[in-house]
Amino acid sequence: MRKFCVILGIFLVLFAVRNSTIAYAQQEIPAHAQWGKVVIKEAQAKYPQAKILDYLHEGSEVNGDSTIEKFKLWLKQSDKEFGVHVRIKYVTNTNKVVKIEFQEAAS
Repeated sequence: MRKFCVILGIFLVLFAVRNSTIAYAQQEIPAHAQWGKVVIKEAQAKYPQAKILDYLHEGSEVNGDSTIEKFKLWLKQSDKEFGVHVRIKYVTNTNKVVKIEFQEAAS
């Protein structure tokens, strides 16, 4: 009987881990993810010699019929590491890009 309980316990743990992994994998991709890809592509074009180390979505701001997604990128060019604030403004309903602004962070 004890052996059965141990086997049943192991089975239940494995079943729970498998189900939690599936639930995690099915989480929705955040809305800003598509804009993160655009920002990275534009940053690579603007800073072709730099390597993008990381980026952070700083939030979004809705203004009437447009939305501004705000990001901060960390770049490395030669021996210099620096941050760049990127703002991408688009028409909310159509996702048409209106403007992309880059501003290097003060160091």
